[in-house]
Amino acid sequence: MSIVFRYLTRQVMISMLAVSGILLLVFMSGRFIKYLADAAQGELAGDVLFQIMAYRFPGFLELILPLGYFIGILLAYGRMYLESEMTVLFACGVSDRQVLKQTLIGSGLVMLAVGAMSLYVSPWGMEQVERIFNEQRKATEFEMLAPGRFQDLSSGERVTYTEALSDDKRQLQGVFIAEISRDKPGISIVTAEVGSQLVDSETGSRFLILEEGARYEGVPGQLDYQVTTFDAYGLKVLAGDARDRELEEAVSTLELMASDRPEDRAMLHWRFSLPLIVPIVTLLAVRLSRVNPRQGRFFHLLPAMLVYILYLGLLIVARDALADGKVPEWIGMLWVHALFLALGLWLQFGPAWLHRRRLTREGERHA
Repeated sequence: MSIVFRYLTRQVMISMLAVSGILLLVFMSGRFIKYLADAAQGELAGDVLFQIMAYRFPGFLELILPLGYFIGILLAYGRMYLESEMTVLFACGVSDRQVLKQTLIGSGLVMLAVGAMSLYVSPWGMEQVERIFNEQRKATEFEMLAPGRFQDLSSGERVTYTEALSDDKRQLQGVFIAEISRDKPGISIVTAEVGSQLVDSETGSRFLILEEGARYEGVPGQLDYQVTTFDAYGLKVLAGDARDRELEEAVSTLELMASDRPEDRAMLHWRFSLPLIVPIVTLLAVRLSRVNPRQGRFFHLLPAMLVYILYLGLLIVARDALADGKVPEWIGMLWVHALFLALGLWLQFGPAWLHRRRLTREGERHA
């Protein structure tokens, strides 16, 4: 019998890994594209993108694993029902409760993994992401330059382009800078063959020294531009926003436990809710995976996914209500878990209980 149960667990885990891998690829690709757009606008340096994605990986995984395990059960057991493998197992003495028990044992491992990421690993990863974001916000415009790209940098008033940039980002070639004047209407355009960075040893200020170029000042649409050529020209390199960016997901679980803010308490409930999802959706999936061979392999996926979406949606609604103080903390998000736990228990045991009651009543009637 242990061989049968190992087979069931292996089928579910293989399906879960396949589904989770596809979902990870989709979610992480979308997020990576957003970060690429930020890097193209000069808000992030290109060399930190993969670091950010690596630190955010546990945060994606804690959301995807419950869904992956849910779909994995539906696909694995659904295939076994269609190919009559489940019929053979039941004929050999394997009961519904034994299948459920073995699936719940597998869900315990997934639950522990999700709990570890939700409570510890993911907040630590988001803390590292927060640190990287703050370092990028404080970086100078010079450090954010990328060759061959027009960049609207952190000052918000200057667009910079350079054809080539040295590895240490201290030497530029083919420089173009367009800057809006603060004191008078118009625009200032500076072009130069080469540029280099100079740091004032006394004040720590940084300057971009341009050589062999020209400066054009005037109002677009008018012909009275002032043109000035120069051998050397200095521009102050502005630092980024000195204010730190705080991410709610980066707060550790211990800090959330010690906090009295409704928002922090709601986040704490959310972190504990993620691992609780796993056994409950397992209870739902085992029953929803039963499919009639005439209905097709994927017929049962649509109603099952609607149930999962409703479950997750109600959890989000409960979290927001808890953050707004609309529900007491002792209720929190437990009512959502209780609702779907009751649904899962009814789907699993309700029809058999009704069948036994009907047989009992018929027996009493005939007696």
